[in-house]
Amino acid sequence: MIRKITFCILCFILSTSAFSQTFEADLDLRPRFEYRHGFNNLFPDDADPAAFVTQRSRLNLNYKSELLNVMLSIQDVSTWGDTRQILINDGNDSFFLFQAWAELIFDENWSTKVGRQPIVYDNERIFGGLDWAMQGRFHDAALLRYKNDSFMADAGFAFNQTSQENEGTAYDVPGFFTYKTMQYLYAKKEWEKAQASFLFLNTGFQEFDENDQADGVYYTHTAGTYFQFPLSVVNFSGSFYYQFGKAYPINVDLSAYEFMLEASYKPQNTLFALGFEAQSGSDQGGSDNHSFFPLYGTNHAFNGFMDYFYVGNHANNVGLNDLYGKVVLKTGEKSNLLGAIHYFGANGDLANNADPYLGTEIDVQFTQKLMKFATLKVGYSHMFASDSMSLIKEGRPNDNTNNWAWAMLVVNPKLFTHKFDNN
Repeated sequence: MIRKITFCILCFILSTSAFSQTFEADLDLRPRFEYRHGFNNLFPDDADPAAFVTQRSRLNLNYKSELLNVMLSIQDVSTWGDTRQILINDGNDSFFLFQAWAELIFDENWSTKVGRQPIVYDNERIFGGLDWAMQGRFHDAALLRYKNDSFMADAGFAFNQTSQENEGTAYDVPGFFTYKTMQYLYAKKEWEKAQASFLFLNTGFQEFDENDQADGVYYTHTAGTYFQFPLSVVNFSGSFYYQFGKAYPINVDLSAYEFMLEASYKPQNTLFALGFEAQSGSDQGGSDNHSFFPLYGTNHAFNGFMDYFYVGNHANNVGLNDLYGKVVLKTGEKSNLLGAIHYFGANGDLANNADPYLGTEIDVQFTQKLMKFATLKVGYSHMFASDSMSLIKEGRPNDNTNNWAWAMLVVNPKLFTHKFDNN
């Protein structure tokens, strides 16, 4: 048996070397300055604003051939000044492996991709790479993939453990939505100017008893669709997802939904968009759980840039209704200006029949391409919070100024590309 396996591996390596191959290396450096005065939460009384610079330093190495693709990505994410200048090592644990995966290509339709990898689909509402966050988002998973000219399907599997043990599989990792096990099926069909996809996701979370002993796994299920289609000169996109099963608090039945519809129109160099998203929520003081959570998506791209909702917060809360409009104006050959406004309301009932209106947020972002491998981005956001916002934000006052400003330089040169053929 060992001889047969060894022979198969040798045949695979030799067959791979018979095709043309490409090796690429690129760099991703992005320092970002932020001024926070009410970012992510209402600004408290008698507090000073925060200001800092964070930086991602990422090296990507990619090998491609007709039978094998391999990606290795290592990165350091740190805050300027978090390590003393003459320390012999970085004591902040900021250097880690972001991607390490191999994709075996069986034929023109079938492949499997195994290892640490971002999982990204559609508009990144449920699965996204979270590129705004310096660390990004990855999964340790195995995918079985099928693809032809107009249809694709992925089946994904993951099983997480903190270490190699001899007894038990308890998974005790902090994080509200850190799963122990995951399985999903994703399928997408494309037409000439339209597309539609379907996702079924099963996530299992470790359950512990009152003595902090592992006591089984509870499962949350998410199923739904995303679509895009044109109607005359207007493009429509939207999604509908339903969550059910069990959710935190453990053994509480979950029944929740997300619905989004956006219409966009682009005459010449200006994009106009108007949309509405509803994510169901639980009533304050109620016992039923109707709180939808978008799980592993790029949540910063939705519901305002100030991250008041669903970015490390707002889980098991009153949900959200978000009516928004945005304009993207091309201001030059290599620059554009984005402006957006969000009108936020609670989806579930607030305590004491409070007004469901939570606040209005305004976002502005300017992007300038400086050169082929360098882009400057500058942004400003302002939250006009209502009295009801305090009810879902720990009772913090809503009458302080809540704003956020940032500037980021993205430098991503391709270091080299080498193509070779062993024929």
